Amino acid sequence: MKIRAIHWFKYSSPQNFYFLAGRLWPWFAVLAAVLMAVGLWISFFVAPTDAQQGQGYRIIFVHVPASQMSMFIYMVMAAWAGLGLAFNTRLSGMMASALAPTGALFAFLSLITGALWGKPMWGAWWVWDARLTSELILLFLYLGFLALQSSIDDPRRADKACAVLALVGVVNVPIIYFSVKWWNTLHQGASVSLTSAPSMASTMLTGMLVMVVAFWMYSIAAALARVRCIILERERHTEWVKHAVE
Repeated sequence: MKIRAIHWFKYSSPQNFYFLAGRLWPWFAVLAAVLMAVGLWISFFVAPTDAQQGQGYRIIFVHVPASQMSMFIYMVMAAWAGLGLAFNTRLSGMMASALAPTGALFAFLSLITGALWGKPMWGAWWVWDARLTSELILLFLYLGFLALQSSIDDPRRADKACAVLALVGVVNVPIIYFSVKWWNTLHQGASVSLTSAPSMASTMLTGMLVMVVAFWMYSIAAALARVRCIILERERHTEWVKHAVE
């Protein structure tokens, strides 16, 4: 039996990727909705109350996945931007632009949920903690990327300028991650590590992992749906777009 090879490089074309993204994003959106519902149910109704933090600890089921995604999306965004800068590929800049709003959303959500958790635990909505400050800088990098993108009329020039900003800002991601180890901060360390046993109950860990996967699915769905809009906008003068929107 002859197995057909999948020519992945053909999807580097905005036209081909537009149709691929159209087939994929609804599936990721459905997975995100289902996993979000299951994760929130486990997090708020199944997971036990924390002995020290009480019910207030449950904010971490949103805070931790949002914080992780804000950092990961920035690295992926910077990778796409760098790829476009190095090889002058059109789709790379489009993907970077599609990822930025979702990354900014998660960075903002991380800061807001962190403040809601910090008020009862620290007695303050905000402290100039190393991790909080570096996460705030990450939000500013996202907003700067979006502002720079919208301020330059030529999309290709905008992609190159934003790529430089994204690549320079990557240095902030390891600072966020290692800040609790490098400095004496108020922010607690990681509860889940690849090198040690988790310091939380199994139901808490299950809820956390389900929420992380749900945020992943949402991020993929949002990026794919948004890049389709960007492709249509940038390729609007081509014949295939005219036929696609008819």
